[in-house]
Amino acid sequence: MLTLQFIPSHELSSLGEEEKIKKLLACVKSNNIVVLDARLKAEEEASLIKYTMGMINNKFKGIEIATINPSDKTLQGFDKFRVNLASMILGREQGLTVIGPATIIKEIKKDPNKIQLFTKRRK
Repeated sequence: MLTLQFIPSHELSSLGEEEKIKKLLACVKSNNIVVLDARLKAEEEASLIKYTMGMINNKFKGIEIATINPSDKTLQGFDKFRVNLASMILGREQGLTVIGPATIIKEIKKDPNKIQLFTKRRK
């Protein structure tokens, strides 16, 4: 069975970077595909990948990660100001992040507006 686990950004906002990464990896190592309602910061994403590389073994093959951002190019004037202001006030990055185990995810295709996630068949 394939499980998607939604984690709202407010659940991670009070955690430090290392705690956040451990929480995300615990979910992924349980063979869940994690969906976050925000982007990880660049440093957090780099740390997640670095931490994951040290955990790879015969049982855990790593992660696949994809992020989409709202297209700032399509926003004009007040709408662009409103989105930027909301990001500053909420203290989170706009977007969506999907993280899953490499043993389940075959491929992730993304463009600015959508993510297509292809999974492997289980034997």
